[in-house]
Amino acid sequence: MKILFDHEIFSKQRYGGISRYFANIYHTLQNTDNHEARISTFCTHNYYIDEINSGVGRFLGNTLLKKERRNYRWNKRYSKYLISKNEFDVFHPTYFNTYFLKHLNKPFVLTVHDMIYEIFPEYFPSHDPLPYHKRILMNKAEKIIAISETTKADILRYSDVTENKIEVIHHGIDFNPLEYQNVPNLPEEYILFVGERTQYKNFHIVASAFKEISLKYPNLKLVLAGGGPIKYGDSEFLMRNKILEKTIQISATDKQLNTIYKNAICFVYPSLYEGFGLPILEAFKNNCPVLLSNCSCFEEIAGNAAAYFEAKSLQSLATKIEQMIEDAAFRKQMIALGSNKVLEYPIDDCISKTINLYKSI
Repeated sequence: MKILFDHEIFSKQRYGGISRYFANIYHTLQNTDNHEARISTFCTHNYYIDEINSGVGRFLGNTLLKKERRNYRWNKRYSKYLISKNEFDVFHPTYFNTYFLKHLNKPFVLTVHDMIYEIFPEYFPSHDPLPYHKRILMNKAEKIIAISETTKADILRYSDVTENKIEVIHHGIDFNPLEYQNVPNLPEEYILFVGERTQYKNFHIVASAFKEISLKYPNLKLVLAGGGPIKYGDSEFLMRNKILEKTIQISATDKQLNTIYKNAICFVYPSLYEGFGLPILEAFKNNCPVLLSNCSCFEEIAGNAAAYFEAKSLQSLATKIEQMIEDAAFRKQMIALGSNKVLEYPIDDCISKTINLYKSI
């Protein structure tokens, strides 16, 4: 069986949960008898599949294709070429772009990570074509992978897709020994926020709760892992609340992120919506207590292994964070529950179910 993944997410992301998800499937297929996999990238700057660059591709990537737009154009052309050859059994696009449809003569599987555009259209530009492209691809796909029961329910609610077309396959995480890397200037006591800080991520309620708590705990810091540098909108908000100097943004490697999880008082995930929430498993694996909003899929994924707060209640969040700081026994209990819960999500299950889905079509 031959599977072709397209270039899309690998051209858009250097690091990120979606590209890592597809890279895990790709690498497993490459190391499995009777299966072959290919990613239609001419040149990639993605961390998880960097080894596929060689010879001309690596040279061009380091010289002519450094700029993201130019790299994307070349990868798209190369992807169209490989798709039009149809020398594979199943196609798996890595994001929502319809460019391949007129070149494809084989069935394709589509992974839907969430329905955030459909649920919160007010948070996105009206000219963004992604929800339109997603609808077209969901209708044309042979099968759809939903990464949680919550995502499946949202697909059924916000589209005309029939239930028998959807397969729920949870994300997984590998249980290889963890590797850690030193993080310069990492504070001794901090609350952790991971990822983007856009509207539905609900970052500002964490910052506001931290403002209140930091009055009582002056040595406490707020660490932002990933999400890009703190820019004017966030920096002005943090400055007005007099916590900018207590807030540290870190663009971390995977090994450094492990260190950041491991040493945090707790990881706060306040999103109003997620399709799965892979950072939950990352925190569990690193023995980091997890505090979640009571929204979307979080209870499905974390169960009783996390603490919860009312998503829009500043007081609820502040109270729970303070409990994490003060109650060592509670933190120890959360760590133990998380360590057990993460064992329910082996990456091998995710990948084997995905391969079986390929075989079925």
